[in-house]
Amino acid sequence: MDEPRSLGDILTALRNACHSDSVSIGDVLDEIGHRSFAPTLLVPALILVSPVSGIPGAPTLGSILIAVIAINALVGADHLWVPQFIQRWHMPQKRLAQAVKWLEKPAAWVDARTEQRITMLAKRPLRSIAFIVTLAVACIMPFLEVLPLVTSVACFGISLLALGIMVRDGFLMLAGYAMISAFAVAIVMFVGQVSG
Repeated sequence: MDEPRSLGDILTALRNACHSDSVSIGDVLDEIGHRSFAPTLLVPALILVSPVSGIPGAPTLGSILIAVIAINALVGADHLWVPQFIQRWHMPQKRLAQAVKWLEKPAAWVDARTEQRITMLAKRPLRSIAFIVTLAVACIMPFLEVLPLVTSVACFGISLLALGIMVRDGFLMLAGYAMISAFAVAIVMFVGQVSG
């Protein structure tokens, strides 16, 4: 397909990847393309916003892929490089199809409200901040997998950052930063209570 320009396009690519009983990361990357980091970043982030995040191990695997994509963007790679062993990771087609269906209405709602605003946040050099924040969140996600829905909140913030870059909507990026900041404060408070 052409380069994705909306959440709807991302979901279409995920549907197109569902052509066998098992869907690999490589299958999805072939549909999205290997040259655009923001659309590719949206894939694992969106999937982990859905109930798929409740599958044991899914947030950890997703966070590794998110980290790899963010690193690619930060080093200025010409195209996305993902190790073959990650590209071979797969999930049942039924699970992915359920996640796509679950995301359809929220994605349509968000797409209807995106526009080009505060575009400087989505361009170099400021967009690098989004990838740095994304990498930082991805690095702590595996440690939070035992907490229900926490990784979904983090990935929703990452999704807003990635979508903001993709459609040049700095307002969405600000919303993503706000959500991740709230997520970080909540985690710090939780750790403080547990350790205290």
